[in-house]
Amino acid sequence: MTLTKDESGAETPDPLDPYTPSARRLERERHKRARSRRATAIAAVSTLATAVVLYLVVVNAPGWPRTKETFFNGQYAREALPKVLEGLWLNVRLLLICGVAVLVLGMLIAVARTLRGPVFFPLRFLAAAYTDFFRGLPLIINLMIVVLGVPALRLQGVTVDPVWLGGTALTLTYSAYVAEVFRAGIESIHPSQRAAARSLGLSNRQALRYVVLPQAVRRQVPPLLNDLVSLQKDTGLVSIGGAVDAVRAADIIVGRSLNYTPYIVAGLVFVALTIPMTRFTDWVTARMDRRRAQGGIA
Repeated sequence: MTLTKDESGAETPDPLDPYTPSARRLERERHKRARSRRATAIAAVSTLATAVVLYLVVVNAPGWPRTKETFFNGQYAREALPKVLEGLWLNVRLLLICGVAVLVLGMLIAVARTLRGPVFFPLRFLAAAYTDFFRGLPLIINLMIVVLGVPALRLQGVTVDPVWLGGTALTLTYSAYVAEVFRAGIESIHPSQRAAARSLGLSNRQALRYVVLPQAVRRQVPPLLNDLVSLQKDTGLVSIGGAVDAVRAADIIVGRSLNYTPYIVAGLVFVALTIPMTRFTDWVTARMDRRRAQGGIA
């Protein structure tokens, strides 16, 4: 809408503008803005009131002084933070390497499960057995089996580094979950898409690569990002094999001081690392929902 000024200096809609909202619409938009400001103010006040109530409940609890000394000690927090951050670099590297491996292995398993024809039955069976087994096996048990069991075999040429073994266990478990996410995306593509690709002269492999997979991956971006957020947190479990990551660094200080503040520091560091990825996931999900609502490509 274009505004012009009359002789008195007041701004009025330009009559030559092809689009001039009606007075009712302008009033409705002002009402929406006012209602939005009111809702924001109410939310802020209610949040502040809830925070104050929770604070008063906690600090007035009978065991708060002892809890504060044991879990929120500033001296041990300052001591633990540099070591926890140093160990966090291992968690970040595990996330990057395992994340790529999980995406590649998960995609291969998903494609194997969606292959057609009786000749591919063995591949479909093995892929289904893999996903069923590792989705049902608790991650902590998988880590113990790989980290503690593989070195006991004394295989020649096989590493006994707990970091590599822990990363392998994480990849085995999370690739099973990611494979099901990819498979759901592939099966959500209507068969007419594949048929149209074949009618244009593409082979089955080309139709899968150029038509089906791009759409399937685009649709499954939000759940894939959620799995990566979970993987980021679970990299801390490699510490059970002795790898000095953020959790293990905190555990060493706790064992020496018998104060649990380093665990709080490690937890807050992981939260600070996870929140940006979580917000990014929410943004991507909301963006894709808006595109679907507007009739765009999912």
